[in-house]
Amino acid sequence: MEQIKTEYITLQQYLKFIGIADTGGQAKILVKQLDIRVNGEKEDRRGRKLYPGDTVLVNGKKYIVE
Repeated sequence: MEQIKTEYITLQQYLKFIGIADTGGQAKILVKQLDIRVNGEKEDRRGRKLYPGDTVLVNGKKYIVE
């Protein structure tokens, strides 16, 4: 997987980056519908900033922000 090129990426952008959402509108809806946890904590804010090293669980599948 490619690495992010900025200091951080928002959760909404990350869902598109990893291929879970095709568009920003779809990502906005999915953030509210899916079981998403960032570093073990439930997250439903699409603007949540993710930094390299953060762990994201989406419906039980683990991703690490690089």
